Formats: sequence, structure tokens, C-alpha cells
Amino acid sequence: MAATRDVRNLTDISQMPKSEDGSFKRKPSTFRNSVEKGGKFEPEKGKSTLGGLWLWLCAFWLEGKLPYVDDTLIPPPVASTAFTVVSPRMGENGWPFANVDPFPAAGVDPVNHAEHVKDLYLKADPNYNGRFTVPVLWDKKHQTIVNNESSEIIRVLNTAFNGMIPEDKAAIDIYPEHHRAEIDGINEWVYDDINNGVYKSGFATTQEAYEKAVTKVFESLDRVEKILEGKKFLVGEILTEADVRLFVTIVRFDPVYVGHFKCNFRTIRANYPNINRWLRQLYWTNHAFSATTNFDHIKTHYYWSHPSINPHRIVPVGPIPNIEPLN
Repeated sequence: MAATRDVRNLTDISQMPKSEDGSFKRKPSTFRNSVEKGGKFEPEKGKSTLGGLWLWLCAFWLEGKLPYVDDTLIPPPVASTAFTVVSPRMGENGWPFANVDPFPAAGVDPVNHAEHVKDLYLKADPNYNGRFTVPVLWDKKHQTIVNNESSEIIRVLNTAFNGMIPEDKAAIDIYPEHHRAEIDGINEWVYDDINNGVYKSGFATTQEAYEKAVTKVFESLDRVEKILEGKKFLVGEILTEADVRLFVTIVRFDPVYVGHFKCNFRTIRANYPNINRWLRQLYWTNHAFSATTNFDHIKTHYYWSHPSINPHRIVPVGPIPNIEPLN
């Protein structure tokens, strides 16, 4: 399945338009549907598949729900009809699958046999004119994208399939009702200042825009450090989606964002003891986090895929180790 029009201005990050003030402006996700009874996309066995990066599969693996919906239970890195990991080398055609870029631990698209993620978007909407992002939740019955917003996909997986999976899996809830207000409040500023803040720093094209963004990143990391004082998790005494959403940025911070995105005021391992303890506990004590973290994919993606920042595509060896041991 191949794209029928030239969309390099949408897939090649070096060709994307820059803002007048030099700041990075992320476009909102386009496909924002859910999976629910009585809706267009109803929960059914064997109808959903998820494609994307290793780290955003963390929530899926943590909840352990989608494999049961597909009647398979295949752990990473093997691709299945439940989920597929793309190659980290995002080039002029965007995110490739392993059939065109056989990078270790990447998979092929078992449903549409696409070469690139863009092919899925153009199949869903031939006139699509946005970013070709991951993760993507694909509906095999309607042959289209249900959702491409990671924060919403997490919540779809959290509840939508509970009626058709084992009770112990259905009982897993990383967005419990009595903590939702606090989770939402933390997610709001963590996303804007940290998750997206590192991109605002890295893709800024003026000194002023960069300094404004990077300062906010570290102000908010300081805020997280205080929240985690004497605590195991961000909200209450339980693991929630607030932890998952912060983890995907913090685990990449020292290996990538400190150098590649110039977020070098401080490092997590040397200057944020509470965050570093929280990070290591999640990674080393919960298999969902370590099983879906692939540092080769993480570093290769950023250092290889952004030639405007790293034109020679040299991937750093360090830091050593990528993440410190628990003790």
C-alpha cells in the first residue's frame, strides 16, 4: 500500500514550516474518536490494533488489555495483530515499518502491510493534511484510524474493552475516578511544560524562544521533584496515568533531551534525587516499563531523525548506563 501524492512537506520534519517568533508549535491530533458501546467504533474482539513507539506501548503493556481483545498475548518486541512497533528512523517519508527499514525490534504492519505510517493516514483520509504521528489506534473493521492522540488512547485502553477480558485485567485502572481531578491537574502542566516543553526547547529557532522554553522545563521539573518528596507515585499511593505520561519523557531525558534538545541546566541522575528514585523504581520493579523501553530506538530516533539539529546523524554512546541501577 503506497501513498498516491507527495506528502514530504508533512513527513519530513526539516521541511515543516517554522513560526515567526522561532517557537515550536505542535499541531493538535486530528483523529479523536473513542471505542464505546453504541458508537461507531464498538469494542469487539479482533478489531483493534495499535502501532507506534516502544514507550507509548508502556500503557498498553501495563494494562495488558489489548492482547486479550485480539485473542493473542505476544510480548514485545514481536509484532502481532494487536500492536506493532515502527522503526525509529523517521526520514523523508516519516515513520517506516520493518519491511522497508528492518531496524532491530521493529515490526511489519500485519493488517494493512503498509510501508510507512503515512500510508495508514492516507488510507483513512486520502486528503489528510496533518502530521503523520504515532501512536495510532486502527480499527480493522472500518479500516480507518480511530485515534492518534496518545493521551486519549491510554484512556481507551483503560476502560473500553473491560467487558470482554479477564476480570483481573479489567480491574486495572490507571485513571481511578476519585483521583481524576488531581491526575488531570498534573497532566495539564506536565504535558505543556515537560512532555512538550523539551520539544519547544529542541525545535526552537531563536535564542529567545529556546531560553523561554528551557527555563520552563526546569521550573516544572523542580515542581515534580517537590511533589515526589517521600512519595512513590505522583498521585496518592497508587500508579496512575500521571506517572505513565511523565515516565515517557523522564526516561529519555538524560539519554536524549539533555544533549540533543539542549535541556542541559541539570540532569535527572545528578540533580533530581526524588525524580531519579521514582524513575528507577518504575523501570526496575515494574516489567511494563522496562519491557517497553528500548534505548537503541530512543537514541536512534532522535539523533538520526532530526538532521537539522544533528546533520551527521551520529548517535551518542552515553550516558553510561542509560538508566542507573535501583541500588
